[in-house]
Formats: sequence, C-alpha cells, structure tokens
Amino acid sequence: MSFLVNLALGLLFGLGLVISGMSDPAKVLNFLDLFGTWDPSLAFVMGSAVIVAFIGFRLVLRRDAPIMGGTFHLPGKNDIDSRILVGPAVFGIGWGLGGFCPGPALTALGLGEPGTLAFLPAMFLGMWAARAASERPVLPRSA
Repeated sequence: MSFLVNLALGLLFGLGLVISGMSDPAKVLNFLDLFGTWDPSLAFVMGSAVIVAFIGFRLVLRRDAPIMGGTFHLPGKNDIDSRILVGPAVFGIGWGLGGFCPGPALTALGLGEPGTLAFLPAMFLGMWAARAASERPVLPRSA
C-alpha cells in the first residue's frame, strides 16, 4: 500500500511540475534573466508552494505520528555550517546554468527534454561527490 501512495504522490508532484512550467528549463532560465526576457510566473509558483507547505506542516505536525510510517523525521540540527552554505550555493549555480533542479529534471526526462541527458549524469555525479565528501574522516589539525 505504501508503494501505491508514494507512486500517486510522485505522479501528483510531477504533474504539478509540468503544469507550473518548472520542467521547462527555458522558463526557469527566463525567470533568472532579470534584465532580458524575465518571466515572473515562477515566483507565483514558489509563493504558492510555500503557502501550501506552511499550512500543510502546521496541520500534519499536530499529529503524534504520520499516517504512513512510524515517526516524523525532522532535522535535529539548527546551526549553520559549511554544508549549509556550500550545498545551496552549488544547487543554485547548477539550477542557473542548467535550468533544472532534481525533481523537474526527472520530470523533463520523461517528457523527452534533451538537456536532461547532460544534466542528470552531472547531478548524480554531484550527489555522489557530496556524499563521498561528507563521509570522509575529518583529520585532526596539527599544532
């Protein structure tokens, strides 16, 4: 049953990406082109998503446990470290260069978008490199 729920939610998410235009890299790049062919429509997509998520989190976190699954998995850390700064910077650079972020890239692959053939391998390589860097042992500094 969990698989079917996850499949339905994934399809709903993908449909939302296609309807909003997030799976079209030209639309995303036009949003980032402030002094050229700027398209503000994705700001409304983001604002709508933030409002829905805000309301959804408030409603869901009133529950003792999720409907599907044992416990809520919420972040335990709230300090700012290099991973919090570097990760979003690399994400933003990749999004600006390619016009994709992970969800829309996978959706665009299903739509036959040719740019995904270059973006997805680079994305998976970046994910692998980030994981390898985070699992690397920290060496003590010599005095």
